Amino acid sequence: MSQATLEVRNLQTHFFTRAGVAKAVEDVSFTVAPGQILGLVGESGSGKSVTGFSILGLVDPPGRVVGGQIRFNGKELIGLPEEQMRRIRGNRMAMVFQDPMMTLNPVLRIDTQMIEAILAHKQVGRKVARQQARDVLGQVGIPSPDERLQAYPHQFSGGMRQRVAIAIALLNKPDLIIADEPTTALDVTIQAQILQLMRDLQAEFEMSILLITHDLGVVAEMADQVAVMYMGRIVEQAEMTDLFTNPQHPYTQALLESIPGRGKQPKAELKVIAGSVPNPFEQITGCPFHPRCEEFSDGHCNQGDPPMLSQLRANQHVACFIREKGKIQ
Repeated sequence: MSQATLEVRNLQTHFFTRAGVAKAVEDVSFTVAPGQILGLVGESGSGKSVTGFSILGLVDPPGRVVGGQIRFNGKELIGLPEEQMRRIRGNRMAMVFQDPMMTLNPVLRIDTQMIEAILAHKQVGRKVARQQARDVLGQVGIPSPDERLQAYPHQFSGGMRQRVAIAIALLNKPDLIIADEPTTALDVTIQAQILQLMRDLQAEFEMSILLITHDLGVVAEMADQVAVMYMGRIVEQAEMTDLFTNPQHPYTQALLESIPGRGKQPKAELKVIAGSVPNPFEQITGCPFHPRCEEFSDGHCNQGDPPMLSQLRANQHVACFIREKGKIQ
């Protein structure tokens, strides 16, 4: 069996503030196999983006990774000196942000930014680097790449800027791309084009992708495996088809029932998850979802430590007291 591209075990990332400790990521574990797309989904504030930043070593104070393991191609990243981390980041592992302007410098031409990204990791001349940048722009579907290399970010549309950001992520042919809400700011037509582009490039370069999103439609379109996050924890993980056809955790079920489609009648009222994601400083005993759960069982769901992610059936793992112990009466 081939070695996992990314293996995260019991990851904990906390933010130490005057108001207290916010446990943004708490005991998160998952694996991304070579060539696999793993969708990491959940509401805003569930800890998805912080998980991505933790993997890349981009968590700034007052946050820090306080526990767990992050192994990339078998190499432990936690505790790795920053100089060594820079050799990996942007080279073997890259990120595509929701806002492409987090990648692009507004005062530098595209060619300058792309060439510098290549020279930071490869011993090649500027002429070779420019040709590589031109080729990658063509691969992501930007017309007239020679001309567009000389343009500034503000001269591109939102969709084209995102294509440039993807091109920069692809420059060094990484083994893993972490895509953090890569299509949220785009209209539906451009979103579909970007998703198709990412699928095509993933197949062409055989990359692994960690796709961070709150959009279950994007997950259904892209992912092989899905991990559902709530309050910094993975509450369910399964093959994409299994999760959509037979969700087990009450939170996963509620998420799926809150979106259009899935056999609903036209004009049918969509279900709303009661309440909101709790304050990250709040300490909840038992299952973190129990204050909003319709299947809540007093004396079970709100007692002791949070439920552990356990195997319910082949390729489907759930962190739920009710599912683990059978339907509690």
